[in-house]
Amino acid sequence: MNRRHFSKLIGLSAVAAIGSRQFRASQPAPQISITMDDFNYGNAVYQSAAERNKSILGVLQAHSLKAGLFVIGHNAESDEGQRLLTEWSRASHLIGNHTYSHWNLNAPSTTLPAYTEDILRAEAVLKDVKGFQKYFRFPMLKEGDTAAKRDGVRSFLDHLNYRIGHVTIDTSDWLISSRLSDRLKEQPRADQKPFRDYYLAHMWDRAQYYNSLGRTLLGRPVKHTILVHYNLLNGLFLDDLIKMFQSKGWQWIDAEEAFSDPVFSAKPKVLPAGESILWALAKANGKLDSSLKYPAEDGDVVAREMKKLGL
Repeated sequence: MNRRHFSKLIGLSAVAAIGSRQFRASQPAPQISITMDDFNYGNAVYQSAAERNKSILGVLQAHSLKAGLFVIGHNAESDEGQRLLTEWSRASHLIGNHTYSHWNLNAPSTTLPAYTEDILRAEAVLKDVKGFQKYFRFPMLKEGDTAAKRDGVRSFLDHLNYRIGHVTIDTSDWLISSRLSDRLKEQPRADQKPFRDYYLAHMWDRAQYYNSLGRTLLGRPVKHTILVHYNLLNGLFLDDLIKMFQSKGWQWIDAEEAFSDPVFSAKPKVLPAGESILWALAKANGKLDSSLKYPAEDGDVVAREMKKLGL
């Protein structure tokens, strides 16, 4: 998402000025945290599940960062899942609820009673894990296609004292990782650098977009949560991602600190509900062109770009 598209998206001429000012020394450094979804270790390619776990945790330790790991309950039930998750616990990372089955709440077939029961089922698996806290992230960031679902789940979570672990910077790292995995299945010795370079450019582009959106909407810096997944891409390149943001003047913070930002308490009344909390707030405030697609749903665009680059 480039700035020209962003300007069109929210119709504010101030965007260019904000973008040019945001990294000046007089401005506070943008703050960002790692929030990682799914804990899906069963899709191991190139790295084993244990190697991926060791790599990701090693990078976080090297940078003295505490991430937020949002765990699908059924991924934590097996002995292997428990062993891998215990390593996250020992490193004192925040562990949150990502439902048991990873259902899409916006799907017409997903009912409110079944969905809330699925949240409880995941909690039963995770509640005794050291580091578990009552943070909930909606699978695929979908928060309901009807007001009844949206408000029903919010009320349910409030009753159980859950906080929603919103994303501010949404990304398509899952698609990049999928294409990298497919390449390495076919060609184990394939050059990984072009995938790394595309990944870093993609993440930086998304970060600039959402950082500008947050400043425009709120008139202040946001403590960001960037969405990444427990996948091969981050097993290989998480260190590069962290160092890239550092080189561009951004400050990494722990996930729990990021979630202290008041923006995470917002409950925008939009339908369909969900996506980046910043996007949802912009939509609720009438700042978005409703005909434009949500950035992270442009997977077809990412796929075309990668195909064009031979990735």
